[in-house]
Amino acid sequence: MPKRIIVVLAGVLVLAAGISAQYTPWLYWTFLPKAHIDEIVGEASGEAAWNTVAEINAFNRERFDDEYSGNFFETQVVVRKLKSYGLPGIEVVTYPGGQAWRAVKGELWETKPVRQKIASIHDMLPMLASGSGSADVTGELVWIGRGTAKEILDAKIEGKVVVTEGSLMTAYGAATQQGALGVIAISMSRPYFDPIQMPWSGIAPRRRPGDTPAGQAALPTQAAAKPAAPSFGFQLPVREGDILKRRLLANEKITVRAQVEAKMETADLENILCLIPGTDPAAGEVILSAHLFEGLQKQGANDNISGSACILEVARILNTLIAEGRLPKPQRGIRFIWGPEFSGIGKWVQANQATMERTLCNINMDMVGEWLSKNQAFFCLMRTTYGNPHYINDVMENYYRYLGEGNRERIQNRSTAARVPVRVVAPSGADEPFVYSIETHYGASDHEVFNDWGVGVPGIMMIAWPDKWYHTSGDVADKADPTQLKRAAIIGAAGAYTVAGADAEAAVRIAGEIAANATRRLGHQLVVSLETLNRATAESLAEDARFARDIFEASVMNEKDTLGSVLELAPGDASLSGHLAKMAKAVDGVGSAGLAALDAHRAMAAQKLGVRLAPVVPTELEKRAAKLVPRPTARVRENGYREYQKYVTAVPAAARAKYPVAGKDMVVANTAELQLLVNGRHSALDIKKMLDAQNERRSTLQAVLNYLEVLKLAGLVEW
Repeated sequence: MPKRIIVVLAGVLVLAAGISAQYTPWLYWTFLPKAHIDEIVGEASGEAAWNTVAEINAFNRERFDDEYSGNFFETQVVVRKLKSYGLPGIEVVTYPGGQAWRAVKGELWETKPVRQKIASIHDMLPMLASGSGSADVTGELVWIGRGTAKEILDAKIEGKVVVTEGSLMTAYGAATQQGALGVIAISMSRPYFDPIQMPWSGIAPRRRPGDTPAGQAALPTQAAAKPAAPSFGFQLPVREGDILKRRLLANEKITVRAQVEAKMETADLENILCLIPGTDPAAGEVILSAHLFEGLQKQGANDNISGSACILEVARILNTLIAEGRLPKPQRGIRFIWGPEFSGIGKWVQANQATMERTLCNINMDMVGEWLSKNQAFFCLMRTTYGNPHYINDVMENYYRYLGEGNRERIQNRSTAARVPVRVVAPSGADEPFVYSIETHYGASDHEVFNDWGVGVPGIMMIAWPDKWYHTSGDVADKADPTQLKRAAIIGAAGAYTVAGADAEAAVRIAGEIAANATRRLGHQLVVSLETLNRATAESLAEDARFARDIFEASVMNEKDTLGSVLELAPGDASLSGHLAKMAKAVDGVGSAGLAALDAHRAMAAQKLGVRLAPVVPTELEKRAAKLVPRPTARVRENGYREYQKYVTAVPAAARAKYPVAGKDMVVANTAELQLLVNGRHSALDIKKMLDAQNERRSTLQAVLNYLEVLKLAGLVEW
C-alpha cells in the first residue's frame, strides 16, 4: 500500500476510534448556545412527565361508557394539560375507527371441588383475552400441555375448558374447532423475571374448518370440526397458573364456570394536535409525534404513555421558554401530534399533505420513559434509512451524546468538585449514568408514517430497549423513571428547537458535525467490508470483494446525501452550498482512503487463499444498471400516506410475472426502502448497493431491476 494512503487511512481510523470510544473529558458541546441549552435543562421536569404517566396508566384501567360517546380518557388528560400550559392551536381531530371490542364482564370461578375465583377483569384487566365472546358456561378443566395437535386430540376436549401453557391464540384456534368451550392460558411471558405479569393477548376470529392455526401443526383431517360453541380465553400469571397446572397434572377433577359479557362499540380515532408557531409560516415545521393509544383495550405506561407524556413535556418546556422570552422564537413552527398508533396518526398525515410538504422532519417518541437500569436497557436513537438521508440524525445524536457523556463520572474528573460535568437528574428519579446507543433504522412505530414513500418526511425514533414488561400487564407507571423522562424531554426539545431555529450559520455547524460523524461511521463500514474479505473462501473471494466495495461505496453515498439535506435550512444560500460541496469532497477523501485499504486487503486475502488477483470489472448487467437512473413521478405523493400502493396492486398479474422479484436467484431485501432510494440521482446499481449496505440479505441486481419495472408499470417511476 502506498505510504500516503497508509498515513491517510491511519488518521481516519484513529479519528473514528477516538470519536466512538473516547471523548475529550473537558469538552461538552451542543448546537445551541450554552445559555439556551441550560434553559431547556433547567425548565425540563421529569416529575411533570411522570405524573402524566401515572395519571393515565398507574394501573390497567377499564373504560367508562362515556368514553365511547365523548373523548377517551387519555385524550381528556392531554387536552386538559395542554390548555393549562397555554399551548396555542389545540384541536382534537377524529376519524371513523370502526368497531372496537369491549369487555363488560369477565369472571372465571372454580365451582368444584371448591368454590374460588380464578380470574377476573376487576383484578387484572388482561386476564380476559381481547376478542372473547359472551358466554355463561360450566365445564371441566382439561390439561393440553403446550397445545400441540396431538395433545389436543389425546385430551378429549369436547365440552370442556382447556388449560395450556402454550400460546393462547394458537390453542384457542385449534381447541374450539374440536368442541372446547374455551381456553385458559398460563402466561409464560418472562416467568422467572416477573411471575405475575401477563401479556396483552387476543383470540383470532373463528377459523374455517381445516384452517391451520399459525405456528401449529394441522390437526389430522379425520378430526371433524365441531359446531361453534361459546368461545372465550382467559389467562393467568405463571405464579397463579402453576398451582392450577399442578392440580391438573395430579389428575384432580376441577369444574369451572366462565361468565363473559362483551360487546362491540363504535370508536373514533382521536388525534390531538397543537402548534407553537414560528416567525415565518413559509419556513416550514418540525413535528413531534407519539402514539397515545396502543389500542383501546391494551394499555402501557412505557408503551406508549411515556412517549406521549414526554412530548407533552417538550411542548410545555418550549412554549414556556419562548413565551417568557428565555428562548428566541424560532422561524419554523413546532407541531405536536398524539393519536392511535399508525391508524390515527396515519389518517391525519394523509389528510394534511400541504403540511407534510413544508415539514422538515419528524421526531417520534416511543417507549422513552422506562427505568433503564431496571430493564438493563439502552436509550436508543433509531436513525433514518439511506432512502431518507437527513441531518436530523446527527442533530439528535449531538444531544444524546451531550447527556450521555456529560452524565458520566470519569476518572479524569475524580478529584474535581463536579465529577459529573453535565449532571441531569430529576429530584425523585434515578441518579444513574445515561446509557445510550445510536442505532441503524428500525420501524414499527409512527415515524414510519412520516418516512413513507407517499409522505417523504424523514423521521427518527427515540426508544428504550429492552423493556422487560413490554406489552404486558406489568407495564405500569412504577416502571417509569422521572430522570429518564427528563433526559428524553431535553433531547426532544433541544433537537426540535435546533431545527426550528436553524439558519445558514447553524447549518454550517450541523454540516461539520455530519462530516465528523461520517468519518466514524465510514470507519465502522470499512470494518464490515474488511470482515467480508476475511471470511471469503477461494471460491467466493471475487464476489465478496465486489460486495465489500459496493457496501462501502453505498455508505459514502449516504453520507454525502445527508450533507446535501442541510441545504433546506437555508435554501438559495450560495455560501452554504459551496461549503456543503467542500464537506462532501472531504467525505469523498475518507471514502477513497477506505477503498484503497480494501484493495490492499483484497490482495492479501488472495495471497492467503492462493488465488489470482483479478481486476474488479463490472458485468454487463451492472453496466446497464449504472445507466438506469429512475425518478419518482407525481403519482407517488398525489394522495399521501400509503396511497401509492394501490397502483402497485393494480399492475396485472401477467405483467408482474414478467418481472419476478422473489424465487430462485431473485431477492429484494426491502421493497419499501428500494422505493425510497428512487430519487432521480441514484442509479439502479446504486440502489442495489445501498440495499445491501443496510440489510443482512443480499439483494440480486436483476430483482432490483425487475421491481423498478413493476413500479414503472404502476406509473410510480420513470426514466
